[in-house]
Amino acid sequence: MSEIIAIRPHDEHFAQLAKEAGATIAGDGDNPTGVFVPPFTGIQHLEELLAEHNTIEWVQLPLAGVDKFLHIIRERTDIAFASAKGAYSKPVAQHGLALTLALLNDLHRRARASEWDSVQTGEMLYGKRVTILGGGGIAEEYARLIAPFGCEITAVRHAPAAVPGADRTVQTGEFASLLPTTDVLFLASALNDETRAIVNAEALRALPKSAVVVNISRGPVIDTDALVAALADQEIAGAGLDVTDPEPLPDGHPLWSEPRALITPHTADTVEQVTQLLGDRFVDNIARRHRGADLAGVVNPARGY
Repeated sequence: MSEIIAIRPHDEHFAQLAKEAGATIAGDGDNPTGVFVPPFTGIQHLEELLAEHNTIEWVQLPLAGVDKFLHIIRERTDIAFASAKGAYSKPVAQHGLALTLALLNDLHRRARASEWDSVQTGEMLYGKRVTILGGGGIAEEYARLIAPFGCEITAVRHAPAAVPGADRTVQTGEFASLLPTTDVLFLASALNDETRAIVNAEALRALPKSAVVVNISRGPVIDTDALVAALADQEIAGAGLDVTDPEPLPDGHPLWSEPRALITPHTADTVEQVTQLLGDRFVDNIARRHRGADLAGVVNPARGY
């Protein structure tokens, strides 16, 4: 039986992909078996569809992090929710590497300069001790990208399974013990009760003063006030942030004027990249449904990712 997919608000690009994959787009009076949530839309349309139809068996969400959908996911355990986890790993890990290299080479300060400065600064990534918080696709891809630099890579995750590319993998309870010997702290974890504000004032003080922090996961993984204070007091060398808390970061926020901060406005994956990669995931999951296979990126309601 063909999948009947509801797309609301309607998006012709993703509708065409669904048709080419053998699905039917739900119209008025149809009972959809699946729902596609287009990128950059709110959750109200999904809530409406779930209230209107009792035939929905699965939902394709547009994000890797599903914190804003989590209350729905936990309420509707009769439905399989597939996120985009892993789909955006390449562009996001690449952006994370760019932030890492920029911080270590002092480019965040150089880019703000208005006159020639002959003071020589900068660190090599080669041989650095890198701690990656997270064990998903972005963490794996970042580990792969920094492999040529000969870094000592430790991955920290909830599950005991090893992260490919890491020299060792430990569980979240050991996170604090790693900080005093961490040169680069790369945050690629989901946001849940375990990771919210895990990088707090105590964690930042535990890092070496030469350490840099890169966050491409979710803003609330870091305690923003603690980060502002740590940067102002030179407790760490720098922070590269593609995500912030709050987000968007308000005009006049201290992080904008902090010389040790390098901020990008949640653009590690662009609209064009998201469109392509989410489309690939959507089509793959339609094909999986046709052949009776498990969906890619299914969310664990208890873990929140």
